[in-house]
Formats: sequence, C-alpha cells, structure tokens
Amino acid sequence: MLALRLARGAHPLVQLRRLLVAAASAGTGFLLLCTLAYAMEHPGAGAALRLAWCVAPIAATVYFAVAVARTDPGTRPRSGLSAVGLGPVRLMLLAAVSTAVACTLGSMLALLFFLHLRGDVSGLPFDGAAADLLAARRPLPVAAALTLLALVPLAASAASAFVLRPTQPLRPRSAKATRADADTGAGSGTEAGSASGSEPNAPAPPPSGLPWGIALLAAGLAVETYASRSGSGPRTGFPMPGSADGSPAGVLVGWALTALGLVLAGPGLTYLCGRVLQAVRPGAVRLLAGRVLQEEARRIGRPLGVLCAVASGAYASIALYAGPRPEAGPLTTLGALLVAGCAVLTLATASVEARQSRSETTSALLRLGAPATMLRGSAALRAGALVAVFGPLTWLVAQLAAVPLTP
Repeated sequence: MLALRLARGAHPLVQLRRLLVAAASAGTGFLLLCTLAYAMEHPGAGAALRLAWCVAPIAATVYFAVAVARTDPGTRPRSGLSAVGLGPVRLMLLAAVSTAVACTLGSMLALLFFLHLRGDVSGLPFDGAAADLLAARRPLPVAAALTLLALVPLAASAASAFVLRPTQPLRPRSAKATRADADTGAGSGTEAGSASGSEPNAPAPPPSGLPWGIALLAAGLAVETYASRSGSGPRTGFPMPGSADGSPAGVLVGWALTALGLVLAGPGLTYLCGRVLQAVRPGAVRLLAGRVLQEEARRIGRPLGVLCAVASGAYASIALYAGPRPEAGPLTTLGALLVAGCAVLTLATASVEARQSRSETTSALLRLGAPATMLRGSAALRAGALVAVFGPLTWLVAQLAAVPLTP
C-alpha cells in the first residue's frame, strides 16, 4: 500500500518512466506468449531456440527496469525516514515492489492483447490474420502462459532489490554528524580543511573489467565465425527468428559473448576517455570533463556498452537482410525494437541519474562563480569524447560481426 501511495504521488516524469517499464514488459511478455504459441504448433528444438532468442528482450527490459528503480525519488534515502521505519532495507523492498507492480501491469496487458488476437475474448480480429501465428485453434496452457509472464516481474524485482541493497553497515556516527563537526570547526581544522580540499581532486579508481571485456569480445567474434561456417556450406547465411528457418545456436552464443564483452569494457573505456581529456596540461573545462567521466565511468559505461552492442547487432542484421533472404518476421521486428528502445532509454535514465548525483557539485561551482558556459562546454566535451571512442568501436565490431553472416 505504501508503494502504491508513493507511486501515485510521484512526479509526472517518474510516472512516465514507470509506464515505459510497463510497456517494455508488455512487449517482452507478448514475445514470450508468441513463443509458447509457436511451441504448441511446432514442438521440438526450434521452439527452444526461439525461447533462447527471447533472453535478449528479457535482459534489456530487466536492465531498463533496474535503471528506472535507481532513479526513483520515492525510494531514495533521505534524512528522517529511518525514524518512521523507512530505512535502507525498507526502501529497497519498496523499490522491488514498485518495479514488480509496473512489470506485472505490462505482463497483464500483454496477456489481454494476446488473448484478443487469438479470439479468446471476442472472436478473431483482423479476419483471423494472426490465427496461425498464435495457434488460435489450440487451447492455451494457462500454467505455462502465467509462468512465462512471471519471468520479467520476478527478474526485474529481484535485480532491483539486489542493486539497491544496503552495502554499508550502520555505524554509530553518521556522515551527517561528521559534516556538522567539520562545519563547526571540530577536530583539527587544518587537517580537516586539507582533507576536504584534496578529496574532490582525487580521481576515482579505474574499473577492472576492460581486459575481460576485450577477451570476451574476441571470443564472441571467434565463436560466431566458427558457428556460421560450420553449417551446410560456407557462409550459408543466418536466418533470424520469425522467419521460416531456424537459427544456429553457436551464432547466438557468439553474439551473447560479444555483447557481454562490450558491456564489461564500457566502464573501462569511459574511464580512459576521462583520463585522455586530462592529459597534456588540461584547462578547467577539460579537467572538469575528465574528472566527471572518471566518476561516472561505472554508471554510464555499462549502458554505453549495451547501446554499442545493440547498434552493432542492428548493423549486422541490416547487412544480413540486405541480400536475397526471407524478410524479418513481425516477432523479429518487435524484439529488435524492444532491445533497441530499452538500450536507449536505459542510457538516458543513467544520464539522469548521473546528473542527479552531481547536482550538489554543480550548485557549488555556480555559487563559487563558475560560468554556466563552462559547465555546458564540459558536457559537450564529454559527449564528444564518448562519441569519438564508442562510435568507431561500434562500427568495427559491427563490421566484424557481419562478415561471417553474409554469403
């Protein structure tokens, strides 16, 4: 009940993000139900492979739901909430419940739309055009449908609870008391002043996933090349789900490894961008831009890696269907739109979270007299550096991934 009250009184932009989570969950749930319908008409390994293709939309939806939960102001720790029983653990549970409610709403909408297209509600719409695709002439296994629809809400709520779990134990002396002592001059004023003055100048430690990301990226490209050439002939092509043929499982594994490598390498590459911006006698704008990138490397690096993986996969798919092959089916198009949309929205949500986290620093700079043009120039410099690094990387990975898939 408390989660519903917080959701009802939230800002319209927060409500919009929750509705987008529900829409993504609805699309993913509809894909899962369509996979179930295909398995009812074509039992065998092909149905299992189509279900494996649904892992990408599920992961994208869950990742987007977690990003929205992280930026939800209703579950953010604030002073005074612990006194009324809303400590870190309770706020974590509220975030998990809010995420589960949004995803469950989307899953229910997907079920209603699926039943409507099957004709189980008010007859077959569109003159029965979707009857063969959705196995309208067979009874729907309710238990299997509900199990598939529960995947996204359960995974999203569990992931939100894991990400927002309290990581630091409670201490008898809070950080607020420490800041109050510093403001009143308690302790050694010289040492405290030097420590507070040197703390903003210390760069964040570099992420440790860059070597693993490069290794997984190379392994994924190798697996994809080997799987695409080991079929009935060299470069026989790679039909996607939703068309008449199946999809090699080895290529799916290769794409998954490539995407995981890009996600792991994203924070390290973002950190390196910040370090390069500060090289060779940086000015105030370059120094500020570099330090911000280093601080936000983990927060925006992973969404950038996800977007890079999605863009390279989209390029490979376009190159694949450019030749004389069956067109992409409606389910393939829906899955691609879900993954791409969730990737873009996750990056936008992570950018909002990063801006919220440095709002106090920005306010302090403005109070000290820093011009607004310097802050805008720093933001433009950060964006340009990220595009200069991730743009060519996306193009290179897309080219390498598309070569073994085209005849």
